[in-house]
Parts: sequence; C-alpha cells; structure tokens
Amino acid sequence: MRKICLLAALALPGFWGYAHADPTPAGLWKTIDDDGKKEKSHVRIVDANGVLSGRIERLLDTADKADSVCDKCTDERKDQPVVGLTIIRNVRRNTDSPGQWDGGDILDPKNGKVYRVRLMPIEEGRKLEVRGYVGAPLFGRTQTWIRVE
Repeated sequence: MRKICLLAALALPGFWGYAHADPTPAGLWKTIDDDGKKEKSHVRIVDANGVLSGRIERLLDTADKADSVCDKCTDERKDQPVVGLTIIRNVRRNTDSPGQWDGGDILDPKNGKVYRVRLMPIEEGRKLEVRGYVGAPLFGRTQTWIRVE
C-alpha cells in the first residue's frame, strides 16, 4: 500500500505540470475577419526550434479567388500565390509575459502591409488572439482565430 501511495504522489506533480502547460499557437487555425463574422482562411502555424511561422493553407471566403496573388506585397512575397504564402514570421515566446508570443511580423495579403504581431492563445488554446500593430500594441487591431487542429 505504501508503494502505491508513493507512486501516486510521484506521478501527480508530473500530471499537474502537463495539465497546466501553456498552450502554444502551433497548429491549424481558422481566421475570422475583423468584425468576427466571416471565415477567411486556414493558417497553419509551425514551431521550428522555438520560432513560429504561419502559412495560408486554404481560402474559405468564396469572394477570394483560389489563384489570387499578393500583388500589393513589397518584399519577396510580391506576386506570390496567397495559398501557401507565409504571413507570420519570426515569432518567439515572450519570456517576460507568459502565454504571449511576439517579436515577429504578420502580413495582410489584401493590402501588402506588414505589421508587428503578438499571438496569445486563449480559452485553453482553443482560440488565438492575433494582434497586428505598428509601433506599440496599443496601435493596432486584434482578430480571434479558432483552432481547427
């Protein structure tokens, strides 16, 4: 009986540590436009050695053409197909603010503008707050994306 109690006591801290781990932005997300009504795309965010990037996998809005390109982009993404386009780059976990990921940028393929970005998983990782901004986070806008997988 003592062995069972000892094993249970040793196992609990590992269980609780796992259960309370911070969710990550890595995964497949359904993007929603700024007014929160229209589904726009699926974006896959991947983690490569602690650095996140996100690529558009699929367009969901029927108003968007499947073969559209980023004609307003001004960097190496100019005239690249929107499907497959990397829109999130160089995002890392913020060591000062647990649960936040920032330091990188996000591209709006509609207008070609690049913004600084902050990602924050919410609701136990089921949703993702994506804040694009210029200068400080105060000067920007936030979208809430829904986890697909």
